[in-house]
Amino acid sequence: MSRSEFTPRSPLNALLAAPEHHRLLLENAAVRVLETRIEPGETVRLHTHDWPAVYYVLSPGQFVRRNEMGEVEVDSRVAASALREGTAVWSPPLKPHTLENVGTTPIHVVSVEIKPRQED
Repeated sequence: MSRSEFTPRSPLNALLAAPEHHRLLLENAAVRVLETRIEPGETVRLHTHDWPAVYYVLSPGQFVRRNEMGEVEVDSRVAASALREGTAVWSPPLKPHTLENVGTTPIHVVSVEIKPRQED
């Protein structure tokens, strides 16, 4: 099975909708590992993450995540718990959203998306 057979075909899938910010590191039937880099001032186009994931933060930066209507869902500058370099966080699947780097440092994250278990 090729890598392309694993990845969702939704046009909003992160790799298809925003390839300039997401890079595939590994994919198999169980997981998909992505590297995400967002430079200061950049906004990642509308995209989704279809599976729950562990995000390992290499460089947190400051960001604003907006839903498909443009409404702010998360503003890291006012969030109760700020992300720190070297931490890992769990996330459920993410519906369509954009992510804007509103800080002065790059955002750099590696995510391990957990795919649904395949029945034999």
